[in-house]
Amino acid sequence: MTLLFKPFTLGERQLANRIAMAPLTRSRNPDGVPNDLNALYYSQRADAGLIVTEGTVISPSAQGFLFNPGLYTPQQVQGWRKVTDAVHAKGGTIFTQLWHVGRVSHVSIQPGGIQPVSATSQVAKDTKAWGYTADGTPGAVDASAPRALTTGEVYGVIADFAEAAANALEAGFDGVELHGANGYLIEQFLNPTVNDRTDEFSGDTLASRTRFALAAIDAVVARIGAHRTAIRLSPYGGLGDMGRYADLEETYLHLADELSRRNIAYVHLMDQSTRGSSAMPDDFLASFRRRFKGVLILAGGMTRARAEAFIADGVIDMAAFGEPFIANPDLVARLRNDWPLAASVRALHYGGGAEGYTDYPAYDGRAVV
Repeated sequence: MTLLFKPFTLGERQLANRIAMAPLTRSRNPDGVPNDLNALYYSQRADAGLIVTEGTVISPSAQGFLFNPGLYTPQQVQGWRKVTDAVHAKGGTIFTQLWHVGRVSHVSIQPGGIQPVSATSQVAKDTKAWGYTADGTPGAVDASAPRALTTGEVYGVIADFAEAAANALEAGFDGVELHGANGYLIEQFLNPTVNDRTDEFSGDTLASRTRFALAAIDAVVARIGAHRTAIRLSPYGGLGDMGRYADLEETYLHLADELSRRNIAYVHLMDQSTRGSSAMPDDFLASFRRRFKGVLILAGGMTRARAEAFIADGVIDMAAFGEPFIANPDLVARLRNDWPLAASVRALHYGGGAEGYTDYPAYDGRAVV
């Protein structure tokens, strides 16, 4: 048995294997409150060494996509408790991903129809949110023009991350992963082609452009502990109109140093090459690995062979699989036994109910269509 399928220690948790279920937006919560269907969905996939939930918004204004769950009300905390109890009953470990989309939103889903907020007032070009179209039906809509957060408001968002983390602990989660990837709010601060601020959170220097991400991490650590705190990053990603800049590598290696010093639970890197962005260079991944001394997880186009090679070579500690988990609730067993993978129905990825969510069967030895 290769290292991929052997137990692994993450902080205070003993994981069954080194396979992580990556965050997957599924939009099954019209009222923003997790429910019994979500509990069934995640418990079906509890054989993963680590589950990271779909992005979970930290406040009403953090929302960019309809029907996503949150972690800012007592009802949401109670709903998530159903999920964590179900996963723990199967012996699983589950973190939630804390999410603020920033400018990747639309006025139709903002409180009172206000502008989304961001590090900047620049519009995210060629970027879609999922809100209400002109005829009032749910659908893809162009991201609205944002309003740049004031300095005081930035500190308010940092406090929202910390409060959501405390709520996550109350809901029974084993930890939280801050969503710092895919062009959302944290990356809007990290990227100087977007961050045109002039305050202490400006994009001008390595220290100032990483200040928001690190302040959010520090606030969460202060509330729930470093061993329960993690972050997802997408160096070289272009989603959300993230432009390329000269010192990109230095920015993320500076983050690696700072996150290593904080001894957080893990860093989760996302290679967006399967989503139309540039691939993460192997030499960058190796450099990040040298600079960040903690647990490193990699997602993006992952296969068993790729995961086993990266782990055997010491490049990463865990491999994250996203879309394969949708149609393969027993993905760990399928990978271990080289059983064929089922394909998901893309039209059922977002919204709806049990169909395309909890009705995918485990492998039964028959041919997979």
